[in-house]
Amino acid sequence: MRSPAKSTVAEQFLGVVTRVVDRLVEKVRTSVRVGDDDTSTRPGGRDTIDARLVPVAVAGWLCTLVVPVAPVVPAAVGAVTAALAGVVLLARRSRRGSVLGLSAAVTCLGAAVLITVTLLHVSAARSGPIPELAADASVATTELRVRTDPRVRSSPGHRSTYVVLEADVLRLTRHGVTTAVRTPVVVTGPATWSKVEVGQRVRAVTRFAPTEQGERAAAVLAARSPPTLLERAGPLDRAASRLRAGLREAVAGLPPNERGLVPALVVGDVSRMPEQLEEDFRTAGLSHLTAVSGTNLTILLAFVLGAARWAGVRSWGLPLIGAGCAVGFVVLARPEPSVLRAAAMGVVGLAGLAVGSRRHGVPAVACAVLVLLLVDPWLGRTYGFALSVLATAGIVVLGPPFSEALTRWLPRFAAMAVGVPLAAQLACTPVVAVLSTSVSVVAVVANMLVAPAVTPATVLGIAATLVSPVSVTVASVPGHLAGYAARWIVEIGTRAARLPGASLTWPSSALGVGVLTLLCVAAVILAPRLLRRRGVTLALAGGLVAWIAHPVQVPVSLGRLTGWPPAGWVVVACDVGQGDALVLRAGPRSAVVVDTGPDPVAVDRCLTGLGVRQVPYILLTHFHADHTTGLPGVARGRMIGEVGIRPGAATGADARRVREWAGAAGVPTAAVAVGEERQVGALTWKVLGPAGRLADPESRDADAGSGDPEEGAAENDSSVVILARVQGVSVLMTGDVEPSGQRRLLSSGADLHATVLKVPHHGSRYQDPDFLRAVGARIAMISVGADNDYGHPAPSTIAILASTGARVARTDRSGAVAVVKDDTGLGLVARSPPR
Repeated sequence: MRSPAKSTVAEQFLGVVTRVVDRLVEKVRTSVRVGDDDTSTRPGGRDTIDARLVPVAVAGWLCTLVVPVAPVVPAAVGAVTAALAGVVLLARRSRRGSVLGLSAAVTCLGAAVLITVTLLHVSAARSGPIPELAADASVATTELRVRTDPRVRSSPGHRSTYVVLEADVLRLTRHGVTTAVRTPVVVTGPATWSKVEVGQRVRAVTRFAPTEQGERAAAVLAARSPPTLLERAGPLDRAASRLRAGLREAVAGLPPNERGLVPALVVGDVSRMPEQLEEDFRTAGLSHLTAVSGTNLTILLAFVLGAARWAGVRSWGLPLIGAGCAVGFVVLARPEPSVLRAAAMGVVGLAGLAVGSRRHGVPAVACAVLVLLLVDPWLGRTYGFALSVLATAGIVVLGPPFSEALTRWLPRFAAMAVGVPLAAQLACTPVVAVLSTSVSVVAVVANMLVAPAVTPATVLGIAATLVSPVSVTVASVPGHLAGYAARWIVEIGTRAARLPGASLTWPSSALGVGVLTLLCVAAVILAPRLLRRRGVTLALAGGLVAWIAHPVQVPVSLGRLTGWPPAGWVVVACDVGQGDALVLRAGPRSAVVVDTGPDPVAVDRCLTGLGVRQVPYILLTHFHADHTTGLPGVARGRMIGEVGIRPGAATGADARRVREWAGAAGVPTAAVAVGEERQVGALTWKVLGPAGRLADPESRDADAGSGDPEEGAAENDSSVVILARVQGVSVLMTGDVEPSGQRRLLSSGADLHATVLKVPHHGSRYQDPDFLRAVGARIAMISVGADNDYGHPAPSTIAILASTGARVARTDRSGAVAVVKDDTGLGLVARSPPR
């Protein structure tokens, strides 16, 4: 027997990892032992987890995460080193028969293979002239093969809606020279690009821009001309497009939410999904229903194979039918990497549930991970892949013991309805927290309630899809029946998301995710023991329901554990894109909101993260969409007192929307008056502007003399300006006031000095230097969207602020930014690392 002192470092490390995993697994496994004669929990029994491939899958996954952002030479050296280590370990094992040595050798060889494959993919994506063209922002005529359906997007940083799709560049022509390439890119373009189909070959004039390191796409192409069709899509792509369009037509008569959900649920077509519904589903833990996931294929395979068995199909017929069904589903949902990933995990999940044994489930998950990463290493860098793997592993590993524990006092079908979503949710919670900075409290209950409707909605939607080429009228029958099932899902999702305690804010810092992961591990270990006891389980469920209905403030500040909200915050600039949404603290859970940004979802998320439940006053500085459209998001789940608006006539579309919303919500609106002073809790403020005589904001040519040729300068100049004081900190809120309005404020004689300045108009170049110097702020906050096409903030404005000694905080680089006050003075805390 070999001496431990002679073992390699790799074997020692692998031994430690294996022992830790085995101990954790044994804890969960033995927690559900129901009797001394239960062989399923004995070592070597039928349910003993076979984790031998797990280190290989984990090592390969780590390689795909690191290699795309690592220099080529060190990565190549790493591949060679891993391969040599594997060969040496294999040779040592052949002489000494070490099982641990074999496992370490396979892990090293697997890592070497994944590093090599990833390097080849990265080299293929980065070779050719496109990266250089992107670095120079060059313009060229390109021929593209469309790989994904166009997705229509609207962003405050763009002047109108735009289209995003993925494609491969096949040829590019510049300065009369044509080059053949095959490089993946992302294409953005105007609405004329929304009609292109997957598989088509098109030509367009595009401008190249670089992507972040580690991205699959080698460049972002901004289309400067409409697409010219060069070649139709292939027959399979055309058939899939026709079927997807047929499903959209079959459900066209449904209400908007159901009309968007059915195609998303069936084939992953989210083109008609309302943004608010998507956000509700994220809060309720149902976002997996709005995109192609393993659940879709699992339901389809279960239904088709069940029908085949009922019809008498046996032996090899069932695998052939299942394989054909899986291939057809992938073609229909588009053979994109995310769909292939979802299909693989769906098959594994279905097999795991059908067999009911974890022994074969874990190797199946590990094999699926390795195969997918070998086919497409870029998958390893996506959150979707992580969620799919973790959810499937949770279902396979944790689902059986959780369900088994519940069968002590629940019927098996009910035990699985609770145990399976609980297992998946616990496995995915840390990654979800990174993505959404929150933890869904209602996810398990919501998934349980929608489960009975998901299967009929999916199956009926597929039936409508298949019938639509024959007759859309006939297809509308199952389509509308699917809509009835989808209506139940919509009701559960929207109602669950609106519950006061639906989600718990949890920042995505390393500390926050680490603490949450430890809590999930503890829950995994304790859950089987607790779920076996009916009284304990019902008591915990009752407490959860009570929390959801009436959440209470946690005695220990969550911010101390996770970093957000920071202790002692007085004012926060929310990250709402290209717009303004500022929060002035008035009490422990109350605040005054100055402007609401362009996105209800973003401002709602910001206020939720700060723990704000009451908003006694909302001030809308002026009627532009990037300051007012988020108003409904402020009101979600919160008590609203009053909405303050600028003085003067306001008959534009944005003003009408504000009044319509306030009227429907029963919230009073009132115009402010210059000189008005108000107080809410610890917060006081005085209205300083708009000062002097103003041009009519409703007139488009009223901006003469403002120095700003942009439309709407008159409305900007009518912005309400307030000087607020909270906890001894003075804050000057300026809206989008123009230089002429800034000069009027200077000449009004008002005291403009403030500790914190909200820089006017997102830091545009239209500023009066004397105004900025008169304020003399120590901290200047700029609320601005990343990559906006207005050029905000202007370098000249940043330079002026720097000359005054102000510390500049920008939401486009740091996300939400908070000004905090403690015993040491003032400070800035950013929610995200600098971008």
